[in-house]
Amino acid sequence: MGADRLLETLGRRVRERRAERGYTLNALAERSGLSCRFLIGVEGGQANISVRRLADLARALGSTPTALLAEPDGGTDRPSVIALLGLRGAGKTTIGRRLARRRRVPFVELDRRVEQAAGMSLTELFALHGEEYYRRLERETLERVLDEARAAGRPAVLAVGGGLVTSPETYSLLRRRALTVWLRADPEDHWNRVVQQGDRRPMADHPEAMAELRRLLAARQRLYAEADRTVDTSRLRIQGTVRAVERLLPP
Repeated sequence: MGADRLLETLGRRVRERRAERGYTLNALAERSGLSCRFLIGVEGGQANISVRRLADLARALGSTPTALLAEPDGGTDRPSVIALLGLRGAGKTTIGRRLARRRRVPFVELDRRVEQAAGMSLTELFALHGEEYYRRLERETLERVLDEARAAGRPAVLAVGGGLVTSPETYSLLRRRALTVWLRADPEDHWNRVVQQGDRRPMADHPEAMAELRRLLAARQRLYAEADRTVDTSRLRIQGTVRAVERLLPP
């Protein structure tokens, strides 16, 4: 990739990431330590940014230098599947169903397909076979779902399990063959949404549940940030989140 094209790609990615988070130029300048004038140059594809400044900018945007510089994959599989990522309580199923309905495409929940493949619930699967077996079945099922979408020649919306990003091979497959969107939320939002759904398991006999949730989100945040797009759902209601995701997608 030539230098000019690289800077254009960087500028486009920074504009997209800033819009996803609702940052003004001033807000991004404060977070990154870079001046507004310099950021205008970056977003315009004209600033010859140093490695150190690029790292500061990526950190401020919740991304990585590699992700900001990466060109969209030109493969034929993308973006036939729109994959929603995030911890439990991110709203992947609710948002996914509404998004699929608006775009008039199928909605697939990967964990439900895993249960169908195993012939048992996830609880039973983990109890009988353990996480290693589940992760292997998850990858095989994901590959089938992606192949089905390609064979049908029709896009789909896919909600994946919160821990899929911890399996490098499976996450790599997903990023190669789907447009990935992280539904980002604060720990309190994850917690409240699960409880509002009537599920009180997070707090049952587990006084450290909230602290554990915070640790889990912190541990996975870097992986989620590798998604193609990020939508901060903390200040958005369901319909607002659906519209925010849709604005980031190809027509």
